Amino acid sequence: MGQYIIDAHAHLWLNVDTVVNGSPIHSLEPNRSRSMFFGEERQMLPPYMTDGQNTAERFLSNMDYAQVSAAVITQEFIDGVQNAYLMQVQQHYPTRFFCFGMPELRKKGFCDEAKSLIDKGFRGIKVPAARLPWQFLNPEMMQMMHLMEERGVILGIELMDGDAQVGQMEEIIQECPRLKIAIGHFGMVTRPNWMSQIRLARHENVYVESGGITWLFNDEFYPFPSAIRAIREAADKVGWQKLMWGSDYPRTITAITYKMSYDFVTKSKELTDQEKALFLSENAKRFFGFGELIELPYIKNMSE
Repeated sequence: MGQYIIDAHAHLWLNVDTVVNGSPIHSLEPNRSRSMFFGEERQMLPPYMTDGQNTAERFLSNMDYAQVSAAVITQEFIDGVQNAYLMQVQQHYPTRFFCFGMPELRKKGFCDEAKSLIDKGFRGIKVPAARLPWQFLNPEMMQMMHLMEERGVILGIELMDGDAQVGQMEEIIQECPRLKIAIGHFGMVTRPNWMSQIRLARHENVYVESGGITWLFNDEFYPFPSAIRAIREAADKVGWQKLMWGSDYPRTITAITYKMSYDFVTKSKELTDQEKALFLSENAKRFFGFGELIELPYIKNMSE
């Protein structure tokens, strides 16, 4: 029997070669699954990805094996801007991927670039606000928000820890009440005052996705019981219909398998089947507008 799961937060790239806050981030030779990350060598990809390429085809292989029907591909400054590649991915695999575009938000003129990305077919725009100045909301940013609301484009955003940027988000929501917003990284759940970000989902068009939750609870490790408790706590505040599962693939699968990034939810005895279905697929399907999902059967392992 197959199942339907949607990953609301994953990354793809052909290569990583960028600069963030003056620090280079790039793949290393000869084992290019590792990267130089803010001056430190980090395992950016599983060690068998030796060419440094985190491609859609490799992800689809992981998705098919783990029975994940579709995924939302986000962007981040530390990936480098991947618009050209992600547009190809969106065109080649329209039923499996929803891809966010990302303008160069650190330079003036980004609103015009966002308009161009939307015109090319991106249905979402990503804003990594946590890596922007604390006061990220300026006239051009608000202009872009109004444009997105008018065009029916989804905002994907990650905020600084706690409530540092929550007030600015409230301004955006008040100014653009029809703008659909996905708050990332489950509000940075292991940081103080994380619930202030979750409470934004009390607004009608604001949802929260859990990309990176296994990273945030990495010290506890699988099966992440504190993550389950945090998910339930968030649901108690904003409702199960506002929460979506995300993996933060591929960085998280340097520590666990891709399937482990969600099956700690499916195996939990603290959640009902209906709560699991909402969190793992139904909410994301509705929010991102996925059509009919591919049903993926379980394939038995050779080791079983």
